[in-house]
Amino acid sequence: MRAVVQRVSGAAVSVDGRQIGEIRSGLVVLLGVGLDDGPGDVRYMAEKIANLRIFADKSGKLNCSVTELSYEVLAVSQFTLYGDCRHGRRPSFSMAAGPAQARELYDLFVDDLKARGIRVAAGEFQTHMSVEIINDGPVTILIDSKKSF
Repeated sequence: MRAVVQRVSGAAVSVDGRQIGEIRSGLVVLLGVGLDDGPGDVRYMAEKIANLRIFADKSGKLNCSVTELSYEVLAVSQFTLYGDCRHGRRPSFSMAAGPAQARELYDLFVDDLKARGIRVAAGEFQTHMSVEIINDGPVTILIDSKKSF
């Protein structure tokens, strides 16, 4: 499972010009599900994101998490995070999970964050979306449940 996590002061997601989700301060999580991902990857990713200390404390150090500050998360499924561009010019998505597996694990991820007391807005699975992001910092973190960078 892969995620691009961006600290934001606001974000929204729309489908066909209709806004379906919005957050104020918090995190936008673009989440990709791989072929070999399972519930363990979901738990890892949700725990990591819920407790990721990338918000400033009173002294300005990145020492607070979205959970501690009661901030929000906008979760958007993004299979293109598994695009492999090493060969040729068109990315291969052969390592991305199929729609049924990806939807199940994406939904588990959203449910896991909600169970941790985080307000979560979500994109619409397998739909063309417009995502508006107001980066804060900017702070962008890459997380992969299978490897470290």
